[in-house]
Amino acid sequence: MLVLVGIAPAAYALKLAFTSIAGRFTGFTNFINTYHDFRFIPAFEHVAEFIAIWLTALIVIVIGVSLVIHTLSSRMGAVVRFLFYLPAAFAGSAGVLVWLFMLQPGLSPWNLVLSVLGHRTLGASLTPSNLPIVFALIALWTGAGAWILVIHGALNNIPQDVLEAAALDGAGPVQTALRVKLPLIKKWVVYMLIVSFAGGTQLFAEPELFSQATHGILVGDAWSPNQLATSLAFLNDNFNYAAAISIDLLVIALVCAGLLVFRTNLFRED
Repeated sequence: MLVLVGIAPAAYALKLAFTSIAGRFTGFTNFINTYHDFRFIPAFEHVAEFIAIWLTALIVIVIGVSLVIHTLSSRMGAVVRFLFYLPAAFAGSAGVLVWLFMLQPGLSPWNLVLSVLGHRTLGASLTPSNLPIVFALIALWTGAGAWILVIHGALNNIPQDVLEAAALDGAGPVQTALRVKLPLIKKWVVYMLIVSFAGGTQLFAEPELFSQATHGILVGDAWSPNQLATSLAFLNDNFNYAAAISIDLLVIALVCAGLLVFRTNLFRED
């Protein structure tokens, strides 16, 4: 399955990225040409802003909520985990429609908040400076619950005698969380960062559906690199340029994952 849905498509994209439409080897020409596209740098900047906001919030919220849930009774903890996981049941398109409704002044249940922020129209809610925050909120809303389940599972694997020893040494709930539990789940936090970063670079559904819903006025059709690649492939009929952008994203994800793995000794045996 890995070869079929992962390695083979990546190899095919690599071949397209280094060849012309006619199939001739062109070296890095496709990469250079896409880099000089006026939409290329803004698209990568948009996603970089989105990832910075999203990953920061993801770490704080997921770890914080997971540590709190771990102190609750099993029944109460199960209810809270279920409530956090519920938004993950929405498909990407359904989630975007929900948030379009949430961000529409006059219709949103958070209309008071939007009014305080000075947002009187949907256009005011979706200004360019707000878009990375909006997409980060959508990603958190749909994805945080699943990671809370993962981190909670990691917390449940901490030996009970370790927690009892910490309590006997006089550690309170906060000290136990920060000095005992958090270091013992570090590998799972790093794993969450690697997977979330890779997924964040692939941002497509949210800006694409926002673009369609606003007829490209508020959100362009090349807001993210994946949107730009789709536009190049299906509007300009240039799959080679699109493949070059996909390889750019793959290299960025692999380099960042490699740095995290080696800097944190992710695979070191305890």
